[in-house]
Amino acid sequence: MRYVREEKKKDQDGRNGSAIFRQPNGNQQKEVVQFPEIEEYFMYTPKPTYAGGMGDRYSGVKGIKFSKDSITYCTSGLVDRNKGVVLSYLHKAIKSLNQLRMIEDSLVIYRLSRAPERRIFYIDVGNLPKVKAEQYLKDVMNRYRNKLVYDASTGEVRDDKKFMSMLEDFWLPRREGGRGTEISTLPGGQNLGELSDVSYFQKKLYRSLGVPESRIGAEGGFNLGRSSEILRDELKFSKFVGRLRKRFSNLFVDMLRTQCLLKNICTPEDWTKLAEHIQFDYMYDNHFAELKEKELLEGRLSLAQLSEPYLGKYYSVEYLRRKVLRQTDEEILEIDAQIEDEIKKGILPDPNVPTDENGNPIQDPNMMGATPMDMDIDASSTEVTDPVDLEGGAI
Repeated sequence: MRYVREEKKKDQDGRNGSAIFRQPNGNQQKEVVQFPEIEEYFMYTPKPTYAGGMGDRYSGVKGIKFSKDSITYCTSGLVDRNKGVVLSYLHKAIKSLNQLRMIEDSLVIYRLSRAPERRIFYIDVGNLPKVKAEQYLKDVMNRYRNKLVYDASTGEVRDDKKFMSMLEDFWLPRREGGRGTEISTLPGGQNLGELSDVSYFQKKLYRSLGVPESRIGAEGGFNLGRSSEILRDELKFSKFVGRLRKRFSNLFVDMLRTQCLLKNICTPEDWTKLAEHIQFDYMYDNHFAELKEKELLEGRLSLAQLSEPYLGKYYSVEYLRRKVLRQTDEEILEIDAQIEDEIKKGILPDPNVPTDENGNPIQDPNMMGATPMDMDIDASSTEVTDPVDLEGGAI
């Protein structure tokens, strides 16, 4: 698939573009400037060795032409300045991936070839001539020899000859007068558990992809700790994912534009005005921002609690809300309205109503400190201790 921009062919009048009038300085007449018209389209050329067999069907076709509006795409924005081609985000990881594949295949081959213990066969050939001695040695070898082949595409070990024998044994002739036929053993590889090379290329691949190296070891599990424990690589990776989402949002905008125009929902002139107000909200799976906001809120609340004894003496409530809690004008008005509404609904207690020692509201402030009177006192039980001397007569 290729994106082609070329000059449009000339029409019957011999023109290949639209005429644009330009008014020069002075009182001269308008000057006609001819600009070539550019045609943009996509060209798809099937390969002859296409997996689905489509190459044979289009073997005689040079290419299939698509209009510009038929295909939507979004580039990475990375351009090779030497070749002038657009690069992918995965372009820098191709070399690291190939190196990791080769080192893994070579490691498997080395382990298979060096892991078993090999045997050395010293064959006594006596006084046979050289040619007959070699032929006798080959006959002995063919009885036991086999060849194991490692297939890198499937990861299987294939035995071509199907011989049940050791792996790549050594066969050496020995003349008469020596110790005769002897079989000795060579030890296998000693550093077969070394994986430093694989770890190096694996980290190199992760760095080229922008993925944090801490995600390689999955045996540690997921730990959601403090924001100070979040690695710098995790923060860079979250920002990289955010740039990718912002870049590829244009792809969805283009598809939405094509859909709206084909369904006659809006005109191209209306779309230019609507496109400015379209935004996409993605799921944010990185908890760094949430942890950071939580710790900032905890610090502000603890600082506000420490400044509470100094309210009215050194600081005002408005200063505390603006400077310590960092509340904006809109947030202050919104919070005040919410508090007033919750007080009316009875969710929060009214701060103007007096309360007792336990915090319960008191309905009548005049009853504070008053002792209740007993209304059931018997009047006949009262006695006069000091008799009164009545003047003017006695009763």
